[in-house]
Amino acid sequence: MSAALAFAFAALTSTQPEHREYFVYVACESSDEVYLTGFDGENVHVLERVSVGVLPTETEGAHGLTVDPAGDHWFVSMAHGKPYGTLYKYTTGANELVGQVELGLFPATMQISSATELLYCVNFDLHGDMTPSSISIVDPEEMVEVERTTTGSMPHGSRLSPDGTRHFSCAMMSDDLFELDAMTFEVARTLRLTDGMGGVPPRRDDDHHEAVAKPTWVEPHPEKPLVYVALNGVAQVVEINLESWKITRRFPTARGPYNLAVTRDGKQLVVTYKGAQSIGVWDLEAGTELGRVPTSRRVTHGVVLSPDDRYAFVSSEGVGAERGTLDVIELETRTRVATAELGLQAGGIAFWKTEGVATR
Repeated sequence: MSAALAFAFAALTSTQPEHREYFVYVACESSDEVYLTGFDGENVHVLERVSVGVLPTETEGAHGLTVDPAGDHWFVSMAHGKPYGTLYKYTTGANELVGQVELGLFPATMQISSATELLYCVNFDLHGDMTPSSISIVDPEEMVEVERTTTGSMPHGSRLSPDGTRHFSCAMMSDDLFELDAMTFEVARTLRLTDGMGGVPPRRDDDHHEAVAKPTWVEPHPEKPLVYVALNGVAQVVEINLESWKITRRFPTARGPYNLAVTRDGKQLVVTYKGAQSIGVWDLEAGTELGRVPTSRRVTHGVVLSPDDRYAFVSSEGVGAERGTLDVIELETRTRVATAELGLQAGGIAFWKTEGVATR
């Protein structure tokens, strides 16, 4: 081979696109299963189906999922118990159970702080009166609950600031956003999400409140002092400035905004519409919806993004005996490019890792 030809061949192969495979875990609440899936850029495959929980005759409710920052373990909250729920710890890849700890009533969404290395799980509490519930703070190494902090009624959307020092959750039935100091475990600030919303009756002295906004998720911006909250009850996403601690923008959405994810470059927001069988992709600078993508099943639930901002992975529950699904949405074209059928009521979702192999 001549030197010129060798140089041309080297230049060609060095610019070949990298083949990547993406691995995502999805929990199926009504079948007590967690699915490990892999997406190769064209098709999404079920790699393993893991039965979770310890009560074979009962549905324990596999609800929330998270993967630790090192990618060595995944955690699933089992919402139902006698009466309390449980957090289980599994190894990634091998998917072996290695620990568990009892939490509060109906433990739901969770995340691990990069600053404290502790896990923060909201106890959603569907039982009885709508009284204030809590956040469980767990040592994920020893699987011990180290603290439990009271917040609002039916807390959800447990998310941490990019530096891991602040924890955010929203109370679905008291319309509040809570900021928790991740170091001290104390509530630092509370914001009423109906502030500035017309037609909302004031709270009584006993703090009784008929939920209006019904917030279901909070998502911090990766770079700016902002968080976004899905208001399921009024079809809005609101932007909150963390410096002024005020709502700065309201985005009218399709019916039932439920879960949120912001791209790593901070430019786009992905919203699942639980009541509209679709997701919305939003331009955050302009505050406009770029497009809406139908999902393969009704009751669209969770969303996570690939680290390269190329794909959104979306879980949908289905209705009745319908099996849940995982959809892969390409963000650039805003099209659904792959779907896998999973178990009943696919909901909780967590991104595990990306593997890349240079194509030759």
